[in-house]
Amino acid sequence: MGPARGAVPSPNIWHHPETYELENRSVDREGRIEAAMRAVADWAGRDVLDLGCGTGFHLPRWAADARRVYGVEPHPGLAALAARRTRRLGNVTVLAGTAQQVPLPPATVDVMQARWAYFFGPGCEPGLRELDRVMRRGSTAFVVDNDASRSTWGRWFRRGYPSVDPQEVARFWARHGWRREPLDVEWRFETRTDLEAVVRIELDPALAEEVLAEHEGTVVDYAVNVWWRPY
Repeated sequence: MGPARGAVPSPNIWHHPETYELENRSVDREGRIEAAMRAVADWAGRDVLDLGCGTGFHLPRWAADARRVYGVEPHPGLAALAARRTRRLGNVTVLAGTAQQVPLPPATVDVMQARWAYFFGPGCEPGLRELDRVMRRGSTAFVVDNDASRSTWGRWFRRGYPSVDPQEVARFWARHGWRREPLDVEWRFETRTDLEAVVRIELDPALAEEVLAEHEGTVVDYAVNVWWRPY
């Protein structure tokens, strides 16, 4: 079985799920992203959607406090891993689907997260329309994405993806009524080998070797934007 119809392929986790697991474990070990989200909209006792949940890395975190958690993922292999990860949790359901076609009834979701998944600015309007359908009145949607305007990772990202204009992305979200919480986090790896493996799935081979030659150690400063919108 192939990816869900309309899926936008991911260049990293789809082909390297084990390495992406290293990346998930290394980023924001202090939990600043989730603290910022919770300050806006707590998910305790509410229904949560993790859109583009991948291998389900974050699903147990939501499940600890939420009433019900839905993980939606277009890649069948990743969805199977997410289902396996959460099989002992009684309040998690993993579903095959896309941001453009969320397999949930209207007005189902109180808190939505999309973390480095699909919602990268211009071009994601079909997914935004689907959020209009599934989000309840009084709910909140969150998109966590790179802030390519600053930080070491931001500089690497601009070199690797020069077509992504951070100012254009910011204007896009503002036009659609989203608010921004800028955060400074880190990649912090156990070993240099882990850092190098992650950089090599995020950037093309030549650029990956360039930035690794320029950077020492196992920590990379990383700027993100937490975009959010009330419904």
